[in-house]
Amino acid sequence: MHRIAFLPGEGIGPEVLAQARRVLEALRGPDFDFDAVEAPVGAVACDAHGHPLPPHTLAAACAADAVLFGAVGDPRHDHLPRALRPEQAILGLRRGMGLYASLRHIQIDATVAMLSPLKTQRVQGVDVLIVRELDGDVYTALPKGQRVAATGPFAGDAEGFDSMRYAAGEVRRVAHVAFGAARARRGQLASVDKANVLETSRLWREVVTEVGRAHYPDVQLRHLYADNAAMALVASPQDFDVVLAGNLFGDILSDLASVLTGSIGLPASALLGDGEPGRTRGLFEAGHGTALDIAGTDRANPIGCIRAAALLLRHALVRPDLADRVEQAVRRALASGWRTADIADAATPENLRVGTRAMGSAVLQHLREGAEVPGTSLSLL
Repeated sequence: MHRIAFLPGEGIGPEVLAQARRVLEALRGPDFDFDAVEAPVGAVACDAHGHPLPPHTLAAACAADAVLFGAVGDPRHDHLPRALRPEQAILGLRRGMGLYASLRHIQIDATVAMLSPLKTQRVQGVDVLIVRELDGDVYTALPKGQRVAATGPFAGDAEGFDSMRYAAGEVRRVAHVAFGAARARRGQLASVDKANVLETSRLWREVVTEVGRAHYPDVQLRHLYADNAAMALVASPQDFDVVLAGNLFGDILSDLASVLTGSIGLPASALLGDGEPGRTRGLFEAGHGTALDIAGTDRANPIGCIRAAALLLRHALVRPDLADRVEQAVRRALASGWRTADIADAATPENLRVGTRAMGSAVLQHLREGAEVPGTSLSLL
């Protein structure tokens, strides 16, 4: 039997996670079942246990086949040392579970194209996979900190400093993830860097090129500077298939691409590491944060977290059939006009403006009906 760890966190995390869990519960049957374990993480864990990632939470995550994650982050804890702030929980989970690649899938079909801030004709049909390296780069490299500047025109002033570092092996393993995804999709990979100014990016470009030539000659590779990639994702998002980027650039581009959908509450991410043959170890989450201003008001959009559950089924539990059913149910709910506050507009009828739980119920209804939307692709990779 599968084992899934549910880590709600704080803010809207528990609310959206509850709807994704309802969807997974509805899939139980003779050929699919799971044991569920829930554990505190983030600010909730700080308050109860004095640490954002208590040992028993990390142990539960590492023992599970997959982790479904809510959201963490609370400015009330910003005064704490960095290692004890809620956001450090996700970094600890990445390290503890050996996760090094984030996959964020941005798919915009006719059911949601009108929600985008861009013109419908520019975004309809967009199907982009952003592959972000998670383990290296400026977020994790040492040394970093604050000190008094000893030299330069501002000697004596406080200064902050970070390190940007990549090892060839780190780049190589995430490049294989991106090339493999591109091979399974449309055969195009755009690698993002700043090789014109950064030594880490020069190494990045060299290694990605080497991996492509040696192992994926059938995949068309192009290199883009990060600023050009950002402009192109807005100007011509339909031109992209798979995008590969380091930790910093990938973080920015993933959120930029998410906005193309019309709401950060719609996309989901899979954080993956090495697993058994045919299976991938992972943590799955929506693309949004804690949204503390609407927490507890039943206004959060659960679609991203429900899609994260679909990614969990596809990658960690190797049930693409069930993942397809969940994705199709989401599409049908959106095609039927159901809208949470973040994706409603003046034309949305009052009876279709719903809260978090009602949107979850709409997806569940279409999941049980099991009908299909003609002409839509269910492939996430």
